[in-house]
Amino acid sequence: MSIFTPTNQIRLTNVAVVRARRAGKRFEIACYRNKVMGWRSGAEKDIDEVLQTHTVFVNVSKGQVAKKEDLVRAFGTDDQTEICKVILSKGELQVSDKERQTQLEQMFRDIATIVADKCVNPETKRPYTVILIERAMKDIHYSVKPNKSTKQQALEVIRQLKETMQIERAHMRLRFILPIKEGKKLKEKLKPLIKVIENEDFHDQLEIVCLIDPGCFREIDELIRSETKGKGTLEVLSLKDVEEGDEKLE
Repeated sequence: MSIFTPTNQIRLTNVAVVRARRAGKRFEIACYRNKVMGWRSGAEKDIDEVLQTHTVFVNVSKGQVAKKEDLVRAFGTDDQTEICKVILSKGELQVSDKERQTQLEQMFRDIATIVADKCVNPETKRPYTVILIERAMKDIHYSVKPNKSTKQQALEVIRQLKETMQIERAHMRLRFILPIKEGKKLKEKLKPLIKVIENEDFHDQLEIVCLIDPGCFREIDELIRSETKGKGTLEVLSLKDVEEGDEKLE
């Protein structure tokens, strides 16, 4: 789609329109195609890479710019860039049915790829293939949500798949080195966050090698820092504890 805007005579090409309704009026912004979903997922952080122009329209195709008083009434400000950000995050992307279907199919594949990358069969420690995860997602009739990031949806898919198949996030392997004084007391606090203790060594200090759920990493890191006042160390030995070869469903 190619658009002339009479207000500034800038030719807008490759336009994707995002629309929102506020205070009974329609507002639109002109974006670069393929950039809107990147902004919403967090992959694209530069607003200038997303917006064709920092202008709020009532009709992009006709080049009709929104009035200042309408913007203030609807958004509480006339800051065009800030309003563009609101519309970008909460508005509806105007796409054809074919484009929407292609977009949803791509997001479906992206979600399956993230799940396959993060997860294993807990019994064999082997990862699942993307194709197998896609099939499992279809079996549970997972419906892609275009306004949510693929990472958020991948975590939701993992939760749902746990009800129908053997799957869990691959464990991280960590090494803690803790001062002997705080070590014993801290170990008791860490126990609920540890899946498996593989090795434990008491000498001048307490050294533990263990497996954890990746979701617990931040809590463990903060606990060790605060309880040892920076004297303890935490080392990531491997991001994923996996066995070689792909998992197969018979």
